[in-house]
Amino acid sequence: MANGITDLSTATFDETVNGASKPVVVDFWAEWCGPCKKIAPILGEIASERDELSVTKLNVDDNPDVAMKFSVMSIPTLLVFDKGEVVGRITGAKSKGALLEEIDGFLATSH
Repeated sequence: MANGITDLSTATFDETVNGASKPVVVDFWAEWCGPCKKIAPILGEIASERDELSVTKLNVDDNPDVAMKFSVMSIPTLLVFDKGEVVGRITGAKSKGALLEEIDGFLATSH
């Protein structure tokens, strides 16, 4: 876990996401992806500032089955889960403000 961000794998994904007591943001990323590296520090800031969210990441090269399960075709893709259900999808690198606005919008409509 770095910067409050939990690394997920195929083995830990369902338990972590479905068993979470708060909404979970999953960053689907890869080592070779420039935009993924660009948003990583932003996600770290969000993880440390927003206790009501759990921020996680999943390497699509190491866990392609999970990426396929959720139809992740391009990265970075962020999926927002609430109570184990996908309530939002954000594709591409965005600013911190834009990410928070979208995440908060998804969560406001899921309650």
